[in-house]
Amino acid sequence: MRPTASLFVTGGAGFIGSAFIRYLLRSPDFTGRILNYDLLTYAGNLEFLKGFHTHPRYHFVQGNILNQPLVERLLLEREIDTLVHFAAETHVDRSIASAQPFIETNVKGTLSLLEAVRKVPHIHFHHISTDEVYGSLGESGAFNETSPYRPNSPYSASKAASDHLVRAFTQTYGVSTTISHCSNNYGPCQNGEKLIPLMIRNCLKKKPLPIYGRGANIRDWLYVDDHAEAIWRILQKGKKGGTYAIGGKTELSNLELVHLLISLIHPENPRDLHSLIRFVQDRPGHDFRYALDPSKMEKELHWQPRTSLKEGLLRTIRWYSEPFSMRSFSRRKFLIGK
Repeated sequence: MRPTASLFVTGGAGFIGSAFIRYLLRSPDFTGRILNYDLLTYAGNLEFLKGFHTHPRYHFVQGNILNQPLVERLLLEREIDTLVHFAAETHVDRSIASAQPFIETNVKGTLSLLEAVRKVPHIHFHHISTDEVYGSLGESGAFNETSPYRPNSPYSASKAASDHLVRAFTQTYGVSTTISHCSNNYGPCQNGEKLIPLMIRNCLKKKPLPIYGRGANIRDWLYVDDHAEAIWRILQKGKKGGTYAIGGKTELSNLELVHLLISLIHPENPRDLHSLIRFVQDRPGHDFRYALDPSKMEKELHWQPRTSLKEGLLRTIRWYSEPFSMRSFSRRKFLIGK
């Protein structure tokens, strides 16, 4: 087990990063310190850590991952031993509209962090990647840790490039690293531009439910707290230089997912919401199907997802159903539905 006494978390005010911080600060297995380093772009919100911001082992610094001198200073001052890199531009549609911010943050930002860590050799660098770097699957099969890269969007290409940089710094400079690829996350605090929060919000307001193409594209869904647990398991027991696929083992087409959300939000009369479904022009380069095989996680690290899709969606719906000021972020109350 590598030491994890002092963590530097990039993007810790975002959807998955904040879930990881909440998970650790609730966990009796974690007794270390966390420095949350986030630029607070449109996708970051310190309210996601409300109730944790006064925790004695938590500290926040607003900063850009491209600011290498500041990162280097913080790594030394805070005696960091592990850097967990969540910070990224992630929305495919935004990358199609403009690829440049994705290159700046996902590629140049990751390079800047790796250069900083290279100067402090004892620090372990864990990189959060995605299943999208592998491209698109057909009707069957699943990606694993050795699948070839075939990114099809500017977003996935930028994440693929950052993965290659991490591996290169491991091989060339001996930087201690691990990489994890996750399937589609969902849960509280996700930005409203993503599919599940968009559909929940529109269902609650009885607004149109736009679905690309005919809704046939298939995704593998993973509850965000299960992802947080998987990352912690990798940090504790993963092999240096290792890559790990974190799959949810729950595949649905986008149309099936929307039908399920409707049945959970309005079970008494779902027809009212089904009539709001609108099929819209498909986006360019839309991958048909993603799936990750988590066998390595299961066998080597004894991890598997705990949360069923229905349970996770119900928690998510309840969270989005509350006015923002009423939503629970506290250490004791955040796990809605438990």
